[in-house]
Amino acid sequence: MLVLAIDTSTPDLIVGIVDASTGTTRAQRIIEDTREHNEQLTPMVKAALADADLTFADLGAVVVGCGPGPFTGLRVGMVSGAAFGDALGIPVHGVCSLDAIAHGIDFSSTPRALVATDARRREIYWATYDNGTRTAGPEVIAPGHLELPHEVDVISIPAHLGEKLPEALEGVDKLSLTPLPAHLVAVADLTATPGPLVPMYLRRPDAKEPKAKPRSAAIPEVEL
Repeated sequence: MLVLAIDTSTPDLIVGIVDASTGTTRAQRIIEDTREHNEQLTPMVKAALADADLTFADLGAVVVGCGPGPFTGLRVGMVSGAAFGDALGIPVHGVCSLDAIAHGIDFSSTPRALVATDARRREIYWATYDNGTRTAGPEVIAPGHLELPHEVDVISIPAHLGEKLPEALEGVDKLSLTPLPAHLVAVADLTATPGPLVPMYLRRPDAKEPKAKPRSAAIPEVEL
């Protein structure tokens, strides 16, 4: 089965077509560090299909990274994935984006890992893994305040945030991985009936409702 994989949980926009039966990536498009997920996602999906010499009709499922991630970018990927699935009449599966990143780690030599992504506001989203199984998180915190439940052998974190981790983690090997399409599909249970997509925001959206302004005393009350 051919699967459309989408992730917008990080500053990168990630789209790919994956053959779920073999785990092979048929096509993959990544735009690094973009704030234009909404404008670029659909053209990238079309371009990936063209790269693989496929059409929307060839797809059998959609897999979407549900974060954790910032509100706006995460919503773009999830809404788009749900729209593609609805239009094509195919299932849409949501997965934890940190789980997909962890799937790219070689746990045979580094069994315990910390996976972190940029949460902005000088914070990170993080989770820990033991041989590929999540053991803590996902949570959000300032990197310097991170206290892990156990030691780790390797850390995947954006390069500019690695130096902000606690001193105890300075000597741990560091990678900078992303939720690639093949790994998004690998952590999805495509045999299960998918439920509603649930975003992992972990904190309130940046946008806030404006506070009600007090009525001026100069405005008389009107009885109805």
